[in-house]
Amino acid sequence: MSSRFSHTSSFTKLIIIIEFLLVGYLIYSLTKNVYNSYQVDSYIESFKAENAAIDADNKQKNEDYLYFTSEEYIDKIAKQNLGLVNPGEEVIILSSEAMAQVDPESDLDGLSVAKYAGMSNLDQWWEFFFGN
Repeated sequence: MSSRFSHTSSFTKLIIIIEFLLVGYLIYSLTKNVYNSYQVDSYIESFKAENAAIDADNKQKNEDYLYFTSEEYIDKIAKQNLGLVNPGEEVIILSSEAMAQVDPESDLDGLSVAKYAGMSNLDQWWEFFFGN
């Protein structure tokens, strides 16, 4: 076998070595480009996920803005904080004695809840577990 390649010139051997180096460089370049393409794709996917999160956050903030600027919310806050009473509405203030006199068995319009309104949280739990 060595006799077969013994007649090749050194110039031909140099050309073959250069071709192997060129093929190695092309394989390196291809690998580097594939890796860069993978990185770009991963950045695109992460930016898409971030954009989706920002879009969901934006939609939530838009819904909150619409809720907080609605007439119902403004009316609710005015009633809670400023004591607004619309025409035709009546304000009912229950005293402690009135809440104590409510019969828990007759749940008329949620009045049994009013019985527990004056109690502390611990007393409400005690009444829930160990009450009548």
